[in-house]
Amino acid sequence: MSATSILPRLPLGDAVETATDWVTSTFRGLFRAVRDVVELVYDGLDAVLGGPPAWTVALALALVALLVKGWRLAVGSLVGFGVVIAVAQWDNAMDSLALVLLASVVALALAVPLGIWAARDDRVSALLRPVLDLMQTMPTFVYLIPMAIIFRVGIVPGVVATVVFAMVPGVRFTELGIRQVDREVVEAGHAFGSTEGRILRQIQLPLALPTIMAGVNQVIMLALSMVVVAGLVGAGGLGGEVVNALTRVDVALGVEAGLSVVVLAMYLDRVTAALAGRAPVSRALAAASA
Repeated sequence: MSATSILPRLPLGDAVETATDWVTSTFRGLFRAVRDVVELVYDGLDAVLGGPPAWTVALALALVALLVKGWRLAVGSLVGFGVVIAVAQWDNAMDSLALVLLASVVALALAVPLGIWAARDDRVSALLRPVLDLMQTMPTFVYLIPMAIIFRVGIVPGVVATVVFAMVPGVRFTELGIRQVDREVVEAGHAFGSTEGRILRQIQLPLALPTIMAGVNQVIMLALSMVVVAGLVGAGGLGGEVVNALTRVDVALGVEAGLSVVVLAMYLDRVTAALAGRAPVSRALAAASA
């Protein structure tokens, strides 16, 4: 006996499709404004990263690596970017980097406040947990279907889908970091008459910063992992090149674009990890006794 003969079919997909059509038609003006803003910001970032000569930008990125980590990371970054330039993928890499940076900033702007709220309110934490589980386990291709309908094909559905997929670790790590702050340190702040806002700014956030920065690292890595998926809806960049290589069965193009993604991933991972290691924890301990 088949399962369908026991229970009637639940038209969940049809209901979601109907709801998507209603949302698209009802909030068409809002979505158009969001699309225009995202495209404007993305074009600006892309112009900053892709407009100057390639070696100028590569040297600037290497300088960032030098300041946050040291000469080894700076030299390694230059070598990696040199490979990207040599395989003629620099422009595509900068397109992808602009997408990753924009999506990561938006994801963190949403994730960190939600994580703080969840850490300070158990009911919010309990409500967010299943939502975050759904966001993290839902196949990424599923996000693209309604996004492509709402925002049409282009960079915007790729950015929005990346934000939804990448913001989960930002929320979880922020909540975890704040909950792990020693209660005695927080109580010391209360004993000295500090307000909740001051305790959050000067004690909890600085002490939780290493954990939060680990979440930032994961947000950026997940955003970068969505580059190829975003290429399926016309986001371009390295993801578009990988999709083209797959469509044409072009091994050479696939290897070159994939290697460029690896270079970007290693650079962003090492830089954000180095920033996490420089979190000013000692300031929070001093603030607790100030």
